[in-house]
Amino acid sequence: MLPGWRDWVFSAKTFASAMMALWIALRLDLNQPYWAMATVYIVAQPLIGAMRSKAIYRFCGTLLGAIGAIVLVPNLVDGREVLVAGLALWTGVCVYFSVLDRTPRAYVFLLAGYTVAIIGFPSVDAPGGIWDVALARVEEITLGIACVTVIGGVVLPRPLGLVLIARIDAWLRNAAAWSVAVLRDRSGDPAIGAARQRLAADVVEIGMLASNVAFDNSHLAVATRPLALLQQRVLFLLPVVSGLGDRLAALRQGGGVSAPLQSLLDRAASWIDAEGGGDLAEADRLTAAIAALSPPIDGRSDWNAILRSGLLVRLRDLVELTHDIIALRRQIGSGTPRLPTLDFAPEETRPGAPYRDHVMALHSAAAAVLAIGLVSAFWIAAAWPEGGGAATLVAIGCSFFAAQDDPVPSLVAFLGGTLVALLIDAAYLFAVLPVVPNFEMLALVLAPVYLLLGVLMSITATARIAGPVAFIGATELAISSRYDATFPAFVNGAIAAIAGVAAAAIILKIVRSVGADWMVRRLLRANRATIAAAAVSHHVRGRLGFADLMLDRLSLVATRLAVCARGDDHAAVAALADLRVGINVVDLRTDAASLPADARSCISAMLEGLAAHYARRTPQPPAAALLDAIDRAIAAVAPLAAAMPGQLLLELAGIRRALFPAAPAYVPEPSPPALSAAA
Repeated sequence: MLPGWRDWVFSAKTFASAMMALWIALRLDLNQPYWAMATVYIVAQPLIGAMRSKAIYRFCGTLLGAIGAIVLVPNLVDGREVLVAGLALWTGVCVYFSVLDRTPRAYVFLLAGYTVAIIGFPSVDAPGGIWDVALARVEEITLGIACVTVIGGVVLPRPLGLVLIARIDAWLRNAAAWSVAVLRDRSGDPAIGAARQRLAADVVEIGMLASNVAFDNSHLAVATRPLALLQQRVLFLLPVVSGLGDRLAALRQGGGVSAPLQSLLDRAASWIDAEGGGDLAEADRLTAAIAALSPPIDGRSDWNAILRSGLLVRLRDLVELTHDIIALRRQIGSGTPRLPTLDFAPEETRPGAPYRDHVMALHSAAAAVLAIGLVSAFWIAAAWPEGGGAATLVAIGCSFFAAQDDPVPSLVAFLGGTLVALLIDAAYLFAVLPVVPNFEMLALVLAPVYLLLGVLMSITATARIAGPVAFIGATELAISSRYDATFPAFVNGAIAAIAGVAAAAIILKIVRSVGADWMVRRLLRANRATIAAAAVSHHVRGRLGFADLMLDRLSLVATRLAVCARGDDHAAVAALADLRVGINVVDLRTDAASLPADARSCISAMLEGLAAHYARRTPQPPAAALLDAIDRAIAAVAPLAAAMPGQLLLELAGIRRALFPAAPAYVPEPSPPALSAAA
């Protein structure tokens, strides 16, 4: 909470950049020089990579929005209502794409949306000057961007890479702690459950940081691809370690953990727990030891033997993933773009596509269009001179927080920042600025407030309020080459700003707000629907691609669990069990293609029951008939296990354990004569 020297340096650099931008804008006699100052406080970030990223995306979004305004206003100027509808629809479309794109690149669409509102709404009654307004806006934004990036990049820049490496190392320690706890039978420790949740939740923050690393001035600028692969491998630990722990718990309960197996587990745990990452060559030795301990599985194998074989497969996956994680982490630290040799799915060298929620994106876009439309309708019907300003603030508010589950708390904080900014501006405009003789004195009187705001912007706990106060204050201060402030005009503008933000909050509360618990249920339902589709479809993306999509949703679930009404770990555990089922289904579909017709028929019947179970809108315990179908499929496949390729029996056993962990052990049945002959 208390600022350090880095916070004061950041504030001083930001204020110097703002004053430079304002001074140049005044010397060039730009139409609205205060926008250059406001841009500095919008773009400024403590980490140089994040600042450069935001600067580039802000320029692109501003340029795109200016082009949109130039296209829309002259062509729709004959009908004010049609023009306002066009501006609202443009903003809605941009909100849709900004919600879909869950990277910093979404800022381009966000800016393009509300830039059209900033340029277009004031031009509704004066369309003839649209080109000059759009050009001036681009010039002022570009000037502010140039000043903040030059000073921020030259004066004591703070690389993003150092922060990212620290976050990654903490993330990897959580992954190692959970893996070792499972291997050493400490999975009941509540701290281990918390480490597993953080493992999924932290990927969102790390992903956002990593997406800016290409703009950084550290050696990590060339490591974007290894970073993405590292995130993929760490997240894939979730189903692997979860499945390993499930089988290990079942074997311990049934006395199926032999001394050689326990020795191998302890050896793997010691390697994973090694300080600074273990010897990579140990991965090959562990893999060889796992292969030597893996018995062949056939129709005579008992349930413990099947579970033990599945455990060893998951242990091999864990060793390969750990090898890749250590190798990728070392390669990232070296700052070279060449990928190391990978053990786990080496052919998969590209991360999967992220989850895109088109329904929520459309919902956010429709809410933005509705809010802008309602405020604009009131503006036109009441002939409110400042109505364009209110509509502009609605567009800004709806765009800024469109990606949040419930944007209302942020809009309320934004409204609070607006009120504080207006009070500060009132004091400046009518008590201080009238007696300021020159620019030097202007900078001097602005320094106390804006230096303090800069410090508060760099502190996470206060940034949500300080940021709006800084850039709204700079905007509403409306500094120009001539002092022409009047109290009635200021009050009218302030009322419009407050009304716009308040209207956005009220309308979005009614038509858009959803809770974190609602989003958790929605994301888990989407994962279940994906499993249902995989069970009945022959056109399913590969194993890693399927897992990437499921894990991406699971990471979004984990970030929301902390604020849900439920305080237990049930949702995360159930989601991991579903994830293991889905991966086994994808593998089963591939491996079962060459089975005899009778065995394929049993598996198809089981998959149809599985699809029906996961297609239910409300999660329910699986029916006993599904357990019977799984056992019939196991009975059909067991006699063929030694002769058929793949891991069919282990995949079916994995589905059985994930869905029916408390079911009695499967008892092998005598092989049907036809299947015995086929084997």
